[in-house]
Amino acid sequence: MNSYEHQAQYYETDQMGIIHHSNYIRWMESARIWYMSQLGVDYRTMEESGIISPVLEVSSQYKSMVRFGDTVLIEPEITKYNGVTLELSYRITDKESGELKMLGKSKHCFLDSSGKIVSLKKSYPEYDRAFMAKLKRV
Repeated sequence: MNSYEHQAQYYETDQMGIIHHSNYIRWMESARIWYMSQLGVDYRTMEESGIISPVLEVSSQYKSMVRFGDTVLIEPEITKYNGVTLELSYRITDKESGELKMLGKSKHCFLDSSGKIVSLKKSYPEYDRAFMAKLKRV
């Protein structure tokens, strides 16, 4: 599977001319939605079927600066999944040099429209199979 690609925009920079740290979290979200669609789990379709997937936790380790105009590759990977929660890791690298820019993690759960926890394994086995197929085995 290819990496998600993002070109850093001017409006994403801070006063120092580097990408503001909050934007990496947005990039992780964009990469997660893209990654899910690559797995056959379209987020819009999930929401239309009554499932939402809020963020429970997010973390990031900044390794090197990204500047306006740089293009980065974001590689999401499922690290934990149990049908109710989904955890991903993200590796952001410079497209040209391959330099590591950031490592991140996010944790999500699945809820129905009333806010009750949903087990994809029980209620949406097609989504469960897609996530299980890409779960990183340690």
